[in-house]
Amino acid sequence: MSRDSHITALVVAAGSGSRAGDGPPKQYRTIAGKSVLAHAVDSLLAHPGIAQVQVVIGQDHGDLYERAMAGRSLPPPIIGGAQRRHSVRAGIESVRSEYVLVHDAARPFVPEEVIDRLVKALDRCHGAVPVLSVVDTLARKEDVLGDTIDRSTIVRVQTPQAFRTDSLIQAHRNWQDQREATDDAQMLRAIGHDVALVAGDPLLEKLTYEADFKLAAARLAAGMISRTGMGFDVHAFGGTGPVWLGGVAIPHERGLAGHSDADVALHALTDALLGAAALGDIGDHFPPSNPQWKGAPSRLFLEHAAALIRDSGGVIDHVDLTIICEAPKIGPHRLAIRSTIAELLRLPLTRVSVKATTTERLGFTGRTEGIAAQAVATIRMKDAE
Repeated sequence: MSRDSHITALVVAAGSGSRAGDGPPKQYRTIAGKSVLAHAVDSLLAHPGIAQVQVVIGQDHGDLYERAMAGRSLPPPIIGGAQRRHSVRAGIESVRSEYVLVHDAARPFVPEEVIDRLVKALDRCHGAVPVLSVVDTLARKEDVLGDTIDRSTIVRVQTPQAFRTDSLIQAHRNWQDQREATDDAQMLRAIGHDVALVAGDPLLEKLTYEADFKLAAARLAAGMISRTGMGFDVHAFGGTGPVWLGGVAIPHERGLAGHSDADVALHALTDALLGAAALGDIGDHFPPSNPQWKGAPSRLFLEHAAALIRDSGGVIDHVDLTIICEAPKIGPHRLAIRSTIAELLRLPLTRVSVKATTTERLGFTGRTEGIAAQAVATIRMKDAE
């Protein structure tokens, strides 16, 4: 299949996710540095047969959505309704493709093979769902243990669910029951269409409780390796102060010369992150010959490197920065620098180290001609085979 295939993936992300504990709705919580919603969207975008991913969000989720989807080229999100079927209805009314996949944002990992099976099943049915067999004993719940249920006749239904778009729209428009539908497949059955069953995947488990998030994080971590990158940068003094170091403006009679704001500390950190991810260096991404970066704040460079790692499913574990200069004194500003870097990298303060040293009056830093910085970054990424 190719990108011109007539398939839209509709990701339903309008829920509150209150059972997952405190914090933002579960679709905006992070696993391995990336939101659950971003994991789901990226999994769908990776499939060659999906032409477009459309997200349906809650009324007050605009800012959360923008942060989670930063850097992705997606159509504007659709605002959902009070119940899931209202959100799906709002989304599918905008779909113009022949087929649509309806997926819960709380299922972040979508195997490509499941999508293939779903789409193939639409050749014989108007809808298809992935299912898993039930392996546990099932029994009725009474005051005490009730009768068992024949599990051979029962399956666990997952998403994404695949449909012929016109059939699903008809099912939603014809739904008269004021009760919430259990899922879209049941709505399709209500208008007389068969729904095919295809093999699901344990990776499609829905994240509902706190323990689910820990299991998902462990699953991702199992496929990652630790990687270390080093960065070094130097800038000469030039012009008037202040000096930008680690995203903090430090009062000084002289500033640093450079194409951007010459923040030698953030430049070294950026190169350390890019090196750990094997993504080149700062000059590859922000060439000094490009006038766009003249005077630019170096926090843009660091945020870019961090986003590249997060978007690839990587995790930044720790950064260690050493600033080398005779002046200005770094000690009074160390906490501010650590805090700024932690905010830019979305890390707790305990995972950001900032140190300062001199060269005992030796070399260009000893002669107060400039400032140098070196950095080490430790990250985890999937092992490239």
